[in-house]
Order: sequence, then C-alpha cells, then structure tokens
Amino acid sequence: MPASRAGLFESLRQLLHTALELAQVRLELLVADLQLEKMRLVEVALRALLGLLLLGLGLLLLIGFLLLLLWEGYRLPALGTLTVLCLAGGALLLQAAKRRLREGDELLAATRAEFERDRTALRGSSADVDGP
Repeated sequence: MPASRAGLFESLRQLLHTALELAQVRLELLVADLQLEKMRLVEVALRALLGLLLLGLGLLLLIGFLLLLLWEGYRLPALGTLTVLCLAGGALLLQAAKRRLREGDELLAATRAEFERDRTALRGSSADVDGP
C-alpha cells in the first residue's frame, strides 16, 4: 500500500507541476499582451502630448502677437521671458516623464517568480514522499 500511495502522490505532484507550467506559459502570454498594450498607451500619450504642445505653441504665438500689437515699452523682454519659461518648463516635464517611464519594473515579475518557486518546491518535495 505505501508504494501505491507514493505513486499517487507522485502522479498528483506531476499533475500539479504540469498545471503550474501551463499557468506560467499563460502568464507570460498575458505579460506580452500587457506590454503591447503599454506600448499602445504610450503611443497615444505621445500623440496627445504632441497635440497639447501644438496647442500650447499656438497660445504662445497668440500671446506674442498681442505683445507685439499692444505693448510699446517692454514687449521684446516680456516675449523672451515667456519663451524661456515655456521652453524650460516643457523640457523639464519631458525629462521627468522619460525618467518615470524608465523606472517601471518588469510587469508581473513577482508573480512569475512565485510560480517558479512553486514549481521548484514541488520538484524538490518528491524526495519527502519517497522517504519513511
């Protein structure tokens, strides 16, 4: 009877091992899909950012037009100051966004590590069943 019990546990362990391998493959496919979705979202964000940039540029040109039209005394220093502030702020925001995008960890890395730990534990515990 102990031999059949060990065989049953070994079969169960092998079944669980196969199920975990299948789950890991599915999880890796999910990760690939999520990474593709992330790339799509970044593309959408970049297009939206470019649209906002063009709207901002139009606003700045309107401000410049008004400054040239109405202001006699300090129009050029004011326009220069506004230009420098907008360019510096835009450059800082772009650098911050780029840095934040690079800081992301690999998607679902902890979950995949847990699956691998489970598989390793199931393989290693076969010696425990065959023992006393």
